[in-house]
Amino acid sequence: MSETEQPIKEHVKNLPNEPGVYKYFNKHDELIYVGKAKNIKKRVSSYFNKQAGVSMKTQKLVREIRRIEVVVVDSEFDALLLENNLIKENQPRFNILLKDDKSFPFVCISNDRFPKVFSTRRHDQGQGEYYGPYTNVKALNNVLDLIHKLYKIRTCNYTLSDANIKAGKFKICLEYHIGNCLGPCEGHQSESSYMAEINEVKHILKGNLKIVKDVYSSQMNEAAQSLQFEEAQLFKNKIDLLNKFQSKTIIVNTSIRNIDVVTITSLENKAFVNYMRVDQGMINISHTVEVKRKLDETEEEIIQLICTQMREQFTSNASLVLSNISFEPWQEAIEVVVPKIGDKKSLIELSLKNALYKKKDSISKSEDAKDKDQRLVKQLQLDLKLTQLPIHIECFDNSNIQGTNPVASMVCFKNGKPSKKDYRHFKIKTIIGPDDFGSMNEIVFRRYKRLKEEDLPYPQLIIVDGGKGQLSAACDALKDLNLYGQIPIIGIAKRLEEIYYPEDSIPIHISKKSISLKLIQQLRDEAHRFAITFHRDLRSKGQVISELDQIKGIGEKTRTLLLQEYKSFKKIAEASEADLNTLIGTAKAKLILEHTKLKKSQ
Repeated sequence: MSETEQPIKEHVKNLPNEPGVYKYFNKHDELIYVGKAKNIKKRVSSYFNKQAGVSMKTQKLVREIRRIEVVVVDSEFDALLLENNLIKENQPRFNILLKDDKSFPFVCISNDRFPKVFSTRRHDQGQGEYYGPYTNVKALNNVLDLIHKLYKIRTCNYTLSDANIKAGKFKICLEYHIGNCLGPCEGHQSESSYMAEINEVKHILKGNLKIVKDVYSSQMNEAAQSLQFEEAQLFKNKIDLLNKFQSKTIIVNTSIRNIDVVTITSLENKAFVNYMRVDQGMINISHTVEVKRKLDETEEEIIQLICTQMREQFTSNASLVLSNISFEPWQEAIEVVVPKIGDKKSLIELSLKNALYKKKDSISKSEDAKDKDQRLVKQLQLDLKLTQLPIHIECFDNSNIQGTNPVASMVCFKNGKPSKKDYRHFKIKTIIGPDDFGSMNEIVFRRYKRLKEEDLPYPQLIIVDGGKGQLSAACDALKDLNLYGQIPIIGIAKRLEEIYYPEDSIPIHISKKSISLKLIQQLRDEAHRFAITFHRDLRSKGQVISELDQIKGIGEKTRTLLLQEYKSFKKIAEASEADLNTLIGTAKAKLILEHTKLKKSQ
């Protein structure tokens, strides 16, 4: 797994198990793919499991993903429509199926004197009333077929004005003779009778399908009683199609034109704002942001600011803004409305649903981080059989080379994470030569003597880098301070990662896959790194100082002055006589030049 995939996989765990649209962004924050799903979490997870990446295109897509955004909707049908809108708007390069100018079909009732009912993919508001869009063309055709069977709706393109009919310009066609039309073209059907049927058609297209279902149910029962089971099954299939059929959605809603929707929900220190843009009756932008709140900042001030920024970012010029709270518009030409019912209220609910998801995701991530730390220290407590939760842990290590510049370090972890402000370095003062046991005894004694004198809290666990010898030396230091038995202490031997307890010669082994062993190893490695770095610094300084100490006539004050200016003896040796004369005087400069000349000749 790549380093970039890991945080993405962590994010996927918090995705909702709801229908919606997911958007993938690359390292340049460009939208590269839009997809829809009945269950967002399951669908997005499938891109990152072992079975994903069958095609080269999918593998390349997954490699490029750096960020994921989701938009939650009410149904898979809404997700499909929103996906279509977003792809048409943004043209992501990994989407190829929906990039063309095709759109989902509508049913149109024309504005003619005797309206026609037909399907179309073109949307012209002046042509008539539109219902849809419909993703299931088969269901759409089935409903149109029902309408034409139930009602005598004309299919011709004649202009049936009163004058044309009276003038007898048109003749009845085959549709009249086979019973599909009542002949309004020759005045055989009145306009009021025709419009009564059109009004019933509108009820059906608005989703009031009970009339149609009752007709099919009756025909299905009659066919079954006549033992015509195949015909009965056909009617049943049509009823099933009607049950799946949807004619109303807020994702594409021709009754709502150009508006902006902005909603807000808050925590004590954060606010979550969702912005949606409805353009030509279609939602084509949905974006949610997380905002850090100031102490005296109200929701009204936040939503006003974010709405202004979003409108500018997404180039919106809508004069109407819908919101879940009332706030002062920033321009006189803009109206802010809090809808109470209808489709506009549904838009607010959808927008707020996405803001609430962002809020829930933020809370979940915060709790997950806390839970992860707690799981870590709880597992350590369990593996080491500690009576207290080891929130505060201190680890000690020594460092020396052949007894020179002996030093030690103590690193501190709190809640399973490094607390670098509590790290400490120690110079060994009482031990001469390479004595790791004596050095460990000294630094543990000095550390906890100070905590005891200053009445500071002790750690819940002490870790010593070393086996039985170093552990015993550290225990002796605690005994001298009368702290032995009050603070749990263990030693870790590097070779086999064995854990030693005081007064127990048999070590224990924690599973190498355990998160608690990894924490102990991290503490040990960090203490070693901190000690070795300090040792190298001292050794480097010691080498410079010892070289200057060999020059008679160069005292501590001159040595400090030279090191401040040149940092190392090598640079001092490379300095010009004039520079040295200016810095420390002619006599002392001469001593240094003679010494460096002698070193070069050797």
